[in-house]
Amino acid sequence: MLDKLPPEARQWAESLHWKQRRYLLSLCYLLCASSPDVQGQFLDEYTADGLLAKIVQDYDTQAKVKYFLNSFHIKAELSPDLLRSYIKQFYIHSAQDVRRQPEKYLESALRLVISPEKKNYILNYILGFEFIKMMFKMSWLQHERLYSLQSNQEDFYNTYIKPIQHAHKINGIINPKDRDLFFAKRSYFVQKPQIGEKRLNELAMLTFTTETISHLGFSIVRNIQHIPFDYDYIFQAEQERTFI
Repeated sequence: MLDKLPPEARQWAESLHWKQRRYLLSLCYLLCASSPDVQGQFLDEYTADGLLAKIVQDYDTQAKVKYFLNSFHIKAELSPDLLRSYIKQFYIHSAQDVRRQPEKYLESALRLVISPEKKNYILNYILGFEFIKMMFKMSWLQHERLYSLQSNQEDFYNTYIKPIQHAHKINGIINPKDRDLFFAKRSYFVQKPQIGEKRLNELAMLTFTTETISHLGFSIVRNIQHIPFDYDYIFQAEQERTFI
């Protein structure tokens, strides 16, 4: 097991005296025996300051994330308070992922601390999460317009739009009643979802895993064409829309 640790961590663990090893073993036992929510709270309290310092020093990724947030017309400032809240949210979100991928929880959470090259993971998560929140607040007509811009439309629809619209339906946010009738379809298709901020975060975390959201943010940062986006086209005023 020690062979899987980074060299410095292994050297430190092997250098501990017996009494200190007992403390380490007790901590490992308590962490593993705790619920995912408690694990997430502990990790947040124990690592937030160090992670925040790393993230603040990653000027290049910060600049890219700010650029794309602005290009998507998303008003989210990468302040220390926002970064700290997202670090905590990431751990909570990872704890929720346990229900779907239990073996991935500590792996996804601890790699932020263990791997220096992962310091931009939270920034990618922020960008991906803010984009997902924006999509949750879109009407289905706006989804269709965003979808029409994508180079790989089927993959984009199945990965992002379909789960969001399913969440809209099962939570009573959008009710596609009489969907075969033209004007009925028009009514629900152009309806703007009304979702409070707290509920919006909950829905996004329940609908998508941390891995999916972080990968989305990473893909946007690495390739500007990954998510072609035209704000004026997608969000044009209601009176400019045509019947479909």
